[in-house]
Amino acid sequence: MRNLKLLQSLEFRDIEAPGTPQCFCLRTEQGTVLIGSEHGLVEVDPVTREVRNEVSLVSEGFLPEDGSGRIVGVQDLLDQESVCVATASGDVLLCNLSTHQLECVGSVASGISVMSWSSDQELVLLATGQQTLIMMTKDFEPIMEQQIHQDDFGESKFITVGWGRKETQFHGSEGRQAAFQVQMLESALPWDDQKPQITWRGDGQFFAVSVVCPQTGARKFRVWNREFALQSTSEPVAGLGPALAWKPSGSLIASTQDKLNQQDVVFFEKNGLLHGQFMLPFLKDEVKVNDLLWNADSTVLAVWLEDLQRKENSALKTYVQLWTVGNYHWYLKQSLPFSTCGKSKIVCLMWDPVTPYRLHVLCQGWHYLCYDWHWTTDRSSGDNSSDMANVAVIDGNRVLVTAFRQSVVPPPMCTFRLLLPEPVNQVMFSANPQRSNDLAVIDASNQISVYKCGGGPSVDPTVKLGAVGGNGFKVSLEMPHLEKRYKIQFENSEDQEVNPLKFNFLTWVQEDVFLAIRHSPSSARSVIHHLTAVSSGTDDEQGQLTVSSSVTVDGVIISLCCNSKTKSVALQLADGQILKYLWESPSLVVEPWKNPGGFPVQIPYPCTQTELALIGGKECILGLTDRCRFFINDNEVASNITSFAVYDEFLLLTTHSHTCQCFCLTDASLKTLQAGLSSIPAANGETLRMVERGSRIVTVVPQDSKLILQMPRGNLEVVHHRALVLAQIRKWLDKLMFKEAFECMRKLRINLNLIYDHNPKVFLENVEAFIKQIDSVNHINLFFTELKEEDVTTTMYPPPVPGPVMRSRDPEGSKVDLICDAMRAAMENIDPRKYCLSILTSHVKKTTPELEVVLQKVHELQGNAPPAPDGVSAEEALKYLLLLVDVNELYDHSLGTYDFDLVLMVAEKSQKDPKEYLPFLNTLKKMETNYQRFTIDKYLKRYEKAIGHLSRCGSEHFPECLNLIKDKNLYNKALKLYPPNSQQYKDISIAYGEHLMQEHLYEPGGLVFARCGAHQKALDAFLAAGSWQLALCTAAQLHLSADQVAALSRALAGKLVEQRKHREAATVLEQYAQDYEEAVLLLLEGAAWEEALRLVYKYNRLDIIETNIKPSILEAQKNYMAFLDSQTVSFSHHKERLLVVRELKEQAQRVCLDDGVSHGQESDVFSETSSVVKGSDTSGRYSHSNSRISARSSKNRRKAERKKHSLKEGNPLEELALLEALNEVVQGTEKLKEEIHCILKVLILFEFDEQGRELQKAFEDTLQLMERSLPEIWTLSHEHNSVTPVLGPNSTSNSIMASYQQQKTSSPVLDAEFLIPPMMNKRTQWKLSLLE
Repeated sequence: MRNLKLLQSLEFRDIEAPGTPQCFCLRTEQGTVLIGSEHGLVEVDPVTREVRNEVSLVSEGFLPEDGSGRIVGVQDLLDQESVCVATASGDVLLCNLSTHQLECVGSVASGISVMSWSSDQELVLLATGQQTLIMMTKDFEPIMEQQIHQDDFGESKFITVGWGRKETQFHGSEGRQAAFQVQMLESALPWDDQKPQITWRGDGQFFAVSVVCPQTGARKFRVWNREFALQSTSEPVAGLGPALAWKPSGSLIASTQDKLNQQDVVFFEKNGLLHGQFMLPFLKDEVKVNDLLWNADSTVLAVWLEDLQRKENSALKTYVQLWTVGNYHWYLKQSLPFSTCGKSKIVCLMWDPVTPYRLHVLCQGWHYLCYDWHWTTDRSSGDNSSDMANVAVIDGNRVLVTAFRQSVVPPPMCTFRLLLPEPVNQVMFSANPQRSNDLAVIDASNQISVYKCGGGPSVDPTVKLGAVGGNGFKVSLEMPHLEKRYKIQFENSEDQEVNPLKFNFLTWVQEDVFLAIRHSPSSARSVIHHLTAVSSGTDDEQGQLTVSSSVTVDGVIISLCCNSKTKSVALQLADGQILKYLWESPSLVVEPWKNPGGFPVQIPYPCTQTELALIGGKECILGLTDRCRFFINDNEVASNITSFAVYDEFLLLTTHSHTCQCFCLTDASLKTLQAGLSSIPAANGETLRMVERGSRIVTVVPQDSKLILQMPRGNLEVVHHRALVLAQIRKWLDKLMFKEAFECMRKLRINLNLIYDHNPKVFLENVEAFIKQIDSVNHINLFFTELKEEDVTTTMYPPPVPGPVMRSRDPEGSKVDLICDAMRAAMENIDPRKYCLSILTSHVKKTTPELEVVLQKVHELQGNAPPAPDGVSAEEALKYLLLLVDVNELYDHSLGTYDFDLVLMVAEKSQKDPKEYLPFLNTLKKMETNYQRFTIDKYLKRYEKAIGHLSRCGSEHFPECLNLIKDKNLYNKALKLYPPNSQQYKDISIAYGEHLMQEHLYEPGGLVFARCGAHQKALDAFLAAGSWQLALCTAAQLHLSADQVAALSRALAGKLVEQRKHREAATVLEQYAQDYEEAVLLLLEGAAWEEALRLVYKYNRLDIIETNIKPSILEAQKNYMAFLDSQTVSFSHHKERLLVVRELKEQAQRVCLDDGVSHGQESDVFSETSSVVKGSDTSGRYSHSNSRISARSSKNRRKAERKKHSLKEGNPLEELALLEALNEVVQGTEKLKEEIHCILKVLILFEFDEQGRELQKAFEDTLQLMERSLPEIWTLSHEHNSVTPVLGPNSTSNSIMASYQQQKTSSPVLDAEFLIPPMMNKRTQWKLSLLE
């Protein structure tokens, strides 16, 4: 759904050359045009508008002086740096334009009518006056000469296998008479010049020759291959014209055919059979087709037509029409009318072989024209819901308009079509956002027809319904009407006769104000015209547009874009400069467009599509070149973009990788867009969507989620891009348009939790509005069923830009419960009968389903008939409930209500056999109420409720209750059911205590025993737990004798010693066993020197100092010295080994990078530390081993962990084991500070100064050694355990790959606790200054 739009036009008027131009060719490398006339050759430069060379063929005798000579062909030969010229008299010349040297390389006595070179310029074909074809090489060596008329069909002659005769075949509506009709061949057309026509296929392997058959007088063409072998002859076609053009892609050969009432362009296959056609917009014998020309990429077919003389003194015209095909329909995109008299008569035209959409035209009055076209999509630019997302497609004198908001109609069909009196060349929509559906059309006669929506006649003869109309079909679309047709007043009528395209880039910027660009015919300048409607007194349909003001710009303007919101107009020059046109300013200023940095923007390549957009609040220009390079201002952000569109705050792009990407421009920046287009988006991200190969953006429906894409063949596809969908849903939710949002989410399968999660506070405040807008029980139930605790705005649909909305959550309840309660309250307030099923759903969907409440509500409905037609019965409610809940679960919950009528109602809907549940229910009905409920609760495994009912059944059922309590461990619940002074409470407590004793929870068990008065059991429990204070308190309550207390004290002391609680054990022995000597020994064993001295002096046993205390102190000093020595040796050994391991690791990395390939198993360096090379392998092996060990016993797991952290040299994880060992040594030494401080004090006290200094000095040296070594052991690089990839100009592919491979094979990440060095507290005061 694209149109051809004029990018720029170039004119060279009144070329100073003798004679009349006859033909021309292009010199693409030099950028010049070579024109042949009856006097010779003229080389001109159309850009600088000067004549480069003139070569006279008359002076050399190759053309006659009387001007009757004719050049039939000119061809620029790139490899020979010459030009080949063929004259009608038969001479073939080579002309060197640098030296003006002429050489006659051949001559044909009978003359030459056509010279045609193959596309690779390896072969040249000459058609002679004797109706022969001569094929020569590029060096003009003859290959073969053959007659142009051949009796044979060719090598591709069809073979009849004899399957029936023609008379027996089916002939359709013509009947059997068609089998006996003899086809009458008409002679050539009256205006046929009888000359042969030659066309080559794009690859130069075949060529076709169209000639008039001398026997029949009709035209036919033959196909020959490169070896000059006849391949096929066209089938007889009546009225075949002389024009012939082989499509460069090689699929079809185009020609023309005159039919009974029309003229067609027909297509043939290589075998000569017809293969489609399209009709020209002219009557029979109205025009003649001079030539057909395909552009270089086979997308545009140019048809050169000329009026035939029908009336005397009538003005005849020549037309150049540009046709394209889409979805098997041929569209007339451009029509250029030229005059057939004077200097504007076309002599020759041709497509540029390098630039596909550049057309060169040569007129008789030495007037050269060059047109550059490009593809564009003409779409409305509104951003509100009133915009119909119109897209206009030009098709001759019709404009096909499709309103995509209303319906998606595949081309060539449309919503409606506008009928114009002349072929249309350009369509534009109004830039006013409020009138975006209005459009203006400029036709080949340079008249502008303005169509507006609203306020017009009900029926407009120029507007016809398309695919949406029909018999009995009601059209809900507002049709446009022809407001007025304006004629543009030109300053110079002569200009109009020469160049039919006076203006381009016509833009409707304001009511009755248009902007138009005109390129200067004499210089590289452009003029911006303001076209303003002239008010007339009469209200007729014809108006006038006059040029109210003009601004001249130095440079050729190749694009103009207008922002409908900001009213900004940006101009692009051919050299890449971007200008800002202040058209609303009184002085009409044109200034450079500046980027956010304040520098003028200049795009390095010309862009065929430009748009204005606000990116991060700053207006930028977006451009796309014909080579898929995408620019924002002058920065290239991508090189694989096939199309783009700006909609609201979004930028949508399609890429060569068959994706459609969508970016939010609100808070975007150039860097973020560049990064987003260069990186691979997340799989579940909003920005990316896969599309069909070759898809291009047509339009986006405003205030909707439709994105219209067109495939290469021409068919349409509607997609709902996730980013557009979510953005539109968020807008609807912000506007409290819940119904629109819900319908869109339901249709496009967006999780309905977004309705709440988008703004929970707003939703809860407008629950009633949500229910009233949805107004459907089924839809509300659907909303309930999709609810989940997950916040989808953080998981599934994170906003592209974090918004200011603060999401409030109920701190005491879950999200699902909150919504269910709020909606249930709202529905009960609105209409509880209508929303009965939804109310039941709200109970069921809660985190803990309230099935009892639901069943009770259903039971209430059972006895009442629905008073309103929208109400539901109990049976309907129960059937619906069974869809949400399993029937067996529902049966159990109904049984838990103790309502047997409800149980029967549910059981009847289940698959249960009545023989199963009826006897059970009958048995229950015979029981006493509490015991009945106990039985039901026990059956339903609701044991807490069961013992509650059973406790009310009397003391005769207490043994059964106690057994259930023991069986289901319900002690805490049971204790609440009986008073503390009851026997049942004591029995339950004793059972509870025994249970805790079995679980080795001795102290809690003792507390339970103590509460119920079982002091002996409590004493045994406290004794087993080692709780000496509680045990002694309990012993006091038992009134034990002194001997019993002493024995108990010694038992407690033994327990405490086992737990290494020497101070507590000494306290028990001293105070309760009266054995202070044993207490002193325990204190010395626990290194409590000061407490031991206190007891010695308390009981005046100074002899113990010499016999026990001093020897113990000296022995402890020796032990500390030996321990510190062993710690120092271990620390130094582990540290040295760690440095060796790390050095070997670095060597292994260097070897890998030097060799480019890891030779782990073959390197001697690697054998020292296999953990370096095989880190990834060992990591994987240990991971697998651990996964198998995880199912084994904890003993085996500890064994595997010890093996993993082994200090054995060569262990794969030796570095980890060394760090762990060093960590343990440091922490073990740090913990000794308090103990060393205590022993140093008593050493000073007993005058063991030498031993004290020795111990203090050894401990200080050990600490200093460890403090100095910490930075060396726990270095920053080894904490991160990373390998920096080797990159840069000196890197090779092998070294880079080896670096990344080393990253993969490096040792696994160490445990987090060993990555951080151990803490050593320097503030702890342990030293004694007396020993310094």
